[in-house]
Amino acid sequence: MTDVAPARDHTEVLPRSVRHDFPILRQTFNGYPLTYLDNAATTQKPQAVLDAITDYYATANSNVGRGYYQLSMRSTDRYEQARAVVQRAVNAEHPDEIVFTAGTTAAVNLLADTFGRKHVGCGDEVVVTGMEHNSNTLPWRRLAEQSGARLVVVPVSENGSVDIDTFTSVLGPRVRLVAVSHVSNVLGTVNPVREMIAEAHRRDVRVVVDGAQAIAHRTVDVRDLDADFYCFSGHKVYGPLGVGVLYGKREILAELPPYQVGGGTVKGVTFTAPVSYVPTPARLEAGTPHMAGAVGLAAALRYLDGLGRDAVSAHQEMLVRQAVDALNTLDGVRVVGDPASAPNGIVSFVVDGIHPYDVGGHLDQHGIAVRSGVHCASTFLDSMDLVGTVRMSFAVYNTSDEIELVRRALETLRPGPWTKDRPTTRFL
Repeated sequence: MTDVAPARDHTEVLPRSVRHDFPILRQTFNGYPLTYLDNAATTQKPQAVLDAITDYYATANSNVGRGYYQLSMRSTDRYEQARAVVQRAVNAEHPDEIVFTAGTTAAVNLLADTFGRKHVGCGDEVVVTGMEHNSNTLPWRRLAEQSGARLVVVPVSENGSVDIDTFTSVLGPRVRLVAVSHVSNVLGTVNPVREMIAEAHRRDVRVVVDGAQAIAHRTVDVRDLDADFYCFSGHKVYGPLGVGVLYGKREILAELPPYQVGGGTVKGVTFTAPVSYVPTPARLEAGTPHMAGAVGLAAALRYLDGLGRDAVSAHQEMLVRQAVDALNTLDGVRVVGDPASAPNGIVSFVVDGIHPYDVGGHLDQHGIAVRSGVHCASTFLDSMDLVGTVRMSFAVYNTSDEIELVRRALETLRPGPWTKDRPTTRFL
């Protein structure tokens, strides 16, 4: 007798009225309502965020910390209030542990060029995992090449996860830094970052966590993780493009040299005397910051708080499990990894004999936006011997009906030009 898996509950957690908060979702494509399932790349923006950005430009726009007049002080207040919102969102101990950047990529590059250059030298080692996004691999590879250090890659298991014992085994005496994603942007795999950080700290090794794919789906508590650094992008958590966050423990940030120099980073300048820099975070935020972006990001985090973080997490968990169940009903469709075991908003799959780009193009004809390709993690796809995957990634506005639309569209899938003419070509 064959065991039959019990039916899972696919009851939606968030009300469908949430969809109405996002103006862009009113559009149609090819006569179909937009089904937006590329949220791991960027999320759509609720009206509350759009309103906050507009209000900033309409009522407070001026340069922060640069003018002794009321409008400038209002702008500075809005900017620092946004910093405090982020501080509370990730449970940082101090607001000055929050540095605004242009995004996760900018935050990681900042760390590579400041902390990395200061602490990683010839013969040292930097540890990454085999599932990292290019933005959490290339800065460390460049640092290793320039410093004479060695990049050590923790292998990923067949199901797309990092084994804690395997990770611990590479933490030799020359390791100076570990850089790891909280959640894989390809498979949605949730890494045991708390345990990884604890193992690294036992060896006096600092840890950088790429939280770009975690921040929108789960509660992030940097003190509970004991993270030395935690990075994420505003646009992946319903905020605007061009703004991100670097969290760092206060005592570690205080040791970092300026990443860029210019206005706002110094106490005073002469042409000959040593330069005296201001404390962090201003020392790491040279020039005019993205004030409207910070305000918009704060509005996005408040919006999520209004929905309820537990409800947001439960909603995406339900969607992931429903998507896995739906895909498993289709012949020739294979879910990659095990996203239902610890759902985090991402389900990647492949279709036998059909190029991922043909799958993405077919779904697009039905108004369904997914990401097809290597997801800026070609080394990870290489390790799984895959040309690419099709990635569905979920947000608060997605529904069970949309997953059923995907399932029905895949039933009519046929090989297209990529499969026929360029079956091994990839560029995304």
